[in-house]
Amino acid sequence: MARMNAWIRLLRPHHWTKNLFVFTGIIFSHQWDNAELWLNVILAALSFCLVSSSVYVFNDIADREADSKHPTKCKRPIASGEISVASARIGGIVVLLIGLSLSALVSKIALGIVVIYLLMNLAYSAGLKHVAVLDVFIIGLGFMLRILSGTAGVDIDPSQWLLLCGFMVTLFLGFGKRSAELTALEEDSGSHRKALDDYTTQMLDLLLGITAAGTILTYSLYTLSDETVVVHGTGNLVYTVPFVVYGIFRYLLLVHRKGQGGDPSTDLFRDRHLLITVLSWGALTLWLIR
Repeated sequence: MARMNAWIRLLRPHHWTKNLFVFTGIIFSHQWDNAELWLNVILAALSFCLVSSSVYVFNDIADREADSKHPTKCKRPIASGEISVASARIGGIVVLLIGLSLSALVSKIALGIVVIYLLMNLAYSAGLKHVAVLDVFIIGLGFMLRILSGTAGVDIDPSQWLLLCGFMVTLFLGFGKRSAELTALEEDSGSHRKALDDYTTQMLDLLLGITAAGTILTYSLYTLSDETVVVHGTGNLVYTVPFVVYGIFRYLLLVHRKGQGGDPSTDLFRDRHLLITVLSWGALTLWLIR
């Protein structure tokens, strides 16, 4: 049981919530009764879940020495010695091959998108994660690829405004994570993540402000665009904008006043205000476009 728990922690299934971005296309395309399309989107999402987990495994193998000196990452299965490097490497390859096979079942485009995501993240693990700003851009591009997998990968035309909004919100969350790490690790930050040496609190505050504004602006323009009104048959999606604005502001409060923001996936479920806001936005959006 303990070994199984270690493998679950190594694969980090709680991060699979990020792959909900794959469902953006089918939710906003009004093709909810297309069972074959749903199957392809689910397969595409599962593919991203498994491929992203394999990336976590390979990244933990590469970072095991640095993680062993980190106050919290030292508890990771490879850094703590719960899972050997050899076993982790085999497990990561198996999970990766299954993930690639699932995307191949969807389409060649979906497979190509996942391969690009994999190569980009391997480059990130190999050294690009040490380059300030570029490290967060790669994370943001990863989310854009998720949206493209659930749109172009399953033959749904992607909305440019939704793509831009997805990119901006992930940049916002990425810079929020860097801000939380810089605050938590203080003077010792660079020894745990080299890119943090090039970040400052003032710089991250500026980047958070820019990306927060970009997220609000691009989402607002999406709700008001003629294409959106035609597809959904309503211009009332603009009334969901306040939930997005409040969610952004609440997350900034968590980063600056609550010492959170280091892991957006868990922060969502840990903060009652943020969770209620996201659920309310989702419920209102689905009601308006039904």
